[in-house]
Amino acid sequence: MSLLEVGLFLVLLLFLLLGLGVYVGLALMLVGLVGLTLFTSAPPGPNLATALWTSTSGWSLAALPLFVWMGEILYRSRLAQGLFAGLSPLLARLPGGLLHVNVVASALFAAVIGSSAATTATVGRFTLPELLRRGYPRPLALGSLAGAGTLGFLIPPSIVMIVYGVMAEVSVARLFMAGVVPGLLLALLFMALVVLLAFLRRQSLPQEPPIPLGKALRGLLGVFPVLFLIVLVLGSIYLGVATPTEAAAIGVAGALLLSALNRELSRELLWQSLLGAVRTTSMIGLILAGAGVLTLAMGFTGIPRALAGWAVEAGITPLALIFFLSLVYIVLGWFLDGISIVVLTISVILPVVKAIGVDPLWFGIYLVIMVELAQITPPVGFNLFVIQSLTGEDLFRIARYALPFMGVLLLMVALLVAFPGLATWLPRTMTGG
Repeated sequence: MSLLEVGLFLVLLLFLLLGLGVYVGLALMLVGLVGLTLFTSAPPGPNLATALWTSTSGWSLAALPLFVWMGEILYRSRLAQGLFAGLSPLLARLPGGLLHVNVVASALFAAVIGSSAATTATVGRFTLPELLRRGYPRPLALGSLAGAGTLGFLIPPSIVMIVYGVMAEVSVARLFMAGVVPGLLLALLFMALVVLLAFLRRQSLPQEPPIPLGKALRGLLGVFPVLFLIVLVLGSIYLGVATPTEAAAIGVAGALLLSALNRELSRELLWQSLLGAVRTTSMIGLILAGAGVLTLAMGFTGIPRALAGWAVEAGITPLALIFFLSLVYIVLGWFLDGISIVVLTISVILPVVKAIGVDPLWFGIYLVIMVELAQITPPVGFNLFVIQSLTGEDLFRIARYALPFMGVLLLMVALLVAFPGLATWLPRTMTGG
């Protein structure tokens, strides 16, 4: 069989297994084993053991369970409630009023949780009931939360960035810093969209009463705990004081301290947060293990090298490749979650990306934005499921509400292509470069 036929066979087998409901990690592992057994002369047993070990034993992965645990602690605390109370007086006078709380709170929690779905759930538990009670239009309340919740993957620390950094052998610390400027810009674009939508529907928006300046300033006290954690974690990485793994441990200690100060730290909170962290980390670990086996199989078949050579010989430009990959990732977002998209494609795509001269650091930020788009793309958009569980709203109706925010994400991709320095400038300025 030719390499093209081998590649098509393995892709079809993978989608068949996923369609049958096989776990993503196991499906990747089975396809890798089939590829090793049928299309290479490499012994499957020893190579399976090697792939499983190397894909799950990297030092950078040690940060993953710690960041997940930090997010689980904060998810179960009342910080989001204090954040809503603190941000409301500050943002109420903007066009769109308290809808901006969805965006700003999501951006702040994204900087300490690392997960898009967890950010959406944490913020939505407190903002949605209050926004709907005050009479804000349902499409704007739900759509702004669905869109802003995607910031959980772009603003560091990010679980997807850790997974990409390990698989692509890119510094996780530099990836974290590369996501800061695009993340903040994306949050501002979301706020600009809220202003535009509020203007178009200004007759249906409630009027917020004037709030004294003193009360607005006192509201900052509710924002301070989250800002404290952000400075603690990201500041230590940027200044070179701590590695991402060490910063994650600092973040866990900070989250436990804040829970204790709020009188929320209990045996139940510790147990439930640990259980949640173990479940999430185990799920990601299985996917990474399966991806490691598939990556090894792809290497032995020579498909990634052949694709990279073909791309160079055909003279494909970086712009053409990004346009084509954007279409592919949009389609994959209909069927797969974000982490699965990364591990499924990176072993084949990255050699092509490097061969035509695209910076793997920049590509990582681009990929995270495309993964964010998958979070609000039906029928497998995780943010849509989270909001559905909070409100009982129809999944496809929520996706329709989030449609303008999908457009903003695509605009962010265009800005990143036009101005690559948005992703590459800050990592160059950090301690150690």
